Amino acid sequence: MDQNELLLYGIAGLAFLAVAGVGLAFAGNGTSSAAKRAKQLQSQQKNRGARVKTEKNDSRRRQTQQMLESLRDESAARKRSIMPRDIGTRLQQAGLEIPVSTFWIISAVLGVTMAALAYLSGADGLTVSGIEIRSQFAVVVAAGFAGFMGLPRWLLGVLAKGRNKKMTNQFADAIDIIVRGVKSGLPLNECLQIIARESPQPLGGEFRQLSDNIRMGNTIEQALGKFYRRVPLSEVNFFVIVLNIQSKSGGNLSEALGNLSSIIRSRKMMREKIKAMSSEAKASAMIIGSLPFAVGTMVYVTTPGYIMELFIKPTGHMILAMATGLMFVGIMVMRRMINFEI
Repeated sequence: MDQNELLLYGIAGLAFLAVAGVGLAFAGNGTSSAAKRAKQLQSQQKNRGARVKTEKNDSRRRQTQQMLESLRDESAARKRSIMPRDIGTRLQQAGLEIPVSTFWIISAVLGVTMAALAYLSGADGLTVSGIEIRSQFAVVVAAGFAGFMGLPRWLLGVLAKGRNKKMTNQFADAIDIIVRGVKSGLPLNECLQIIARESPQPLGGEFRQLSDNIRMGNTIEQALGKFYRRVPLSEVNFFVIVLNIQSKSGGNLSEALGNLSSIIRSRKMMREKIKAMSSEAKASAMIIGSLPFAVGTMVYVTTPGYIMELFIKPTGHMILAMATGLMFVGIMVMRRMINFEI
């Protein structure tokens, strides 16, 4: 093989190597571009998925906030609707089946009686915050107003509070009766009638009115609204919400009411626990509140002239007024400290 042939083979080999290198370079660039393009597409898909997920979360959060706001507005509207603006509502919540006119007649009789007692007592003046009101007419009018407007409404509040306490103690048992009846196949109205027949007052009477309202053509929502207006308790509000939701959207009524019964019993146990834990503070508050009156009585028994200075002289009247105001503030502060709402 001569020199020319060797040169030719060398040039051909170099050319082959050059062409192979260029091909490999282009092939590597193509693979790198495809990989980059795949990575970009993957990144875009991830970003799009994250964006969609964020939008869904934001939408769900907005829906939840709107639902909570609507529930708060509905609860506030329901509370405003049950506020006893008239005497008829107060009488219903106290469980008194008397006409409103009879209530006003009894109030007028009480007002006249207290005014007559104030007149017959011979009181010719009244001391309020150190200011002496030397007018028998003013004393008689104040006593009559207290008997006409104050005492009857206070009695209604006491009766309503006692009735609501009885309803709270009996309500979980009523819900258990509904749960067992629904599980056995009875309709809701039949379960309500069983509670009305078998339960003691005031629970039986309230469920009797609820069942009668449903049988007379009222919707469940209307009948439950009247029920909550007569018995403005948190437990009754939960019961109304569960039945309204079930009547509109369906669902397992027995399971929902069973959970509600457990919640009501837990609230009752927590209330009793708080009452037991705060009993010592209540006893201390009662002792502290009664100390000034006990000390004043002992001082009056031992040295009457010393304590009577407070009731005779204007300076004593001012001291008594200041002491009364401070006592009232202290009692209110202690009451807020030892009372818990759940």
